[in-house]
Amino acid sequence: MNILISGSTGMIGSALIEVLQALNHRLTRLVRSPLPGREPTVQWNPATATLNAGEIESFDAVVHLAGESIASRRWTAAQKARILDSRVQGTKFLSSILAKLSRPPKVLVCASAIGYYGHRGDTILREDSGAGTGFLAEVCEAWEQAAEAARQNGIRVVHLRLGIVLSPLGGALAQMLLPFKLGVGGNMGDGRQYWSWVALDDVIGAFHHALMTESLHGAVNVVAPTAVTNKEFTKTLGKVLSRPTIFPLPAFAARLALGEMADPLLFYSARIAPARLLATGYKFHHPELEVALRDLLRKKAHA
Repeated sequence: MNILISGSTGMIGSALIEVLQALNHRLTRLVRSPLPGREPTVQWNPATATLNAGEIESFDAVVHLAGESIASRRWTAAQKARILDSRVQGTKFLSSILAKLSRPPKVLVCASAIGYYGHRGDTILREDSGAGTGFLAEVCEAWEQAAEAARQNGIRVVHLRLGIVLSPLGGALAQMLLPFKLGVGGNMGDGRQYWSWVALDDVIGAFHHALMTESLHGAVNVVAPTAVTNKEFTKTLGKVLSRPTIFPLPAFAARLALGEMADPLLFYSARIAPARLLATGYKFHHPELEVALRDLLRKKAHA
């Protein structure tokens, strides 16, 4: 496959590039600034609506990952606008260009997130469950709708709603490792909220599955089949690291430190099932949390 990919320098993009190259796909990076090296690139700037449509003719597929990090800084009004605009404007602009091509791609795979569902307690949520409320739910809903031009032009569009991606290289797990290794880790609040997690290699597997599975379109939950509560997650991580987990992070302390984003990132509960991945035959590399953490952290189980 000849694939164009945006957001290729982030944690997910870098891992995806490596795997797709190993599978002999031809890759071109869609970038804002030139990259060192000889890899093929196409430059764009969605903020200024800059992209030479002629340079993106004849790709078989497009993977769209670009967007402002939701956790890089506190949520001021300006930062929330950047988070929303980077996803909605970028996706809408790219989608509109793809829709006008004389030789458009067959598939557009866009990142989305389980923030779509908001705070839903212990209700099991599948792809046909409605959107939740709150800032992240609004962002995800608008983000997915922004690809409508491509969908209307007959391009197969897949929105991968990513769960809590586990990798020691970045994201939630990387931030948790130091306090847990020091023995000062613990539950987030009361620990009863569901965390729908997924190992990084299954995220990459889901992207490849979406590219190759012609029957797959629309929203797809990218989470392991076994969502756990934060209390279960904490206990399992402590077990894998052989450390106690007796120091909870009170909700009020997290809200003081992180502001508005503390609740949706740490305390919202979303118990999500990967119904469409399973229905289309995807086989998870890491369906169980303890095995996933041991593999990610290269920790052997003791007999």
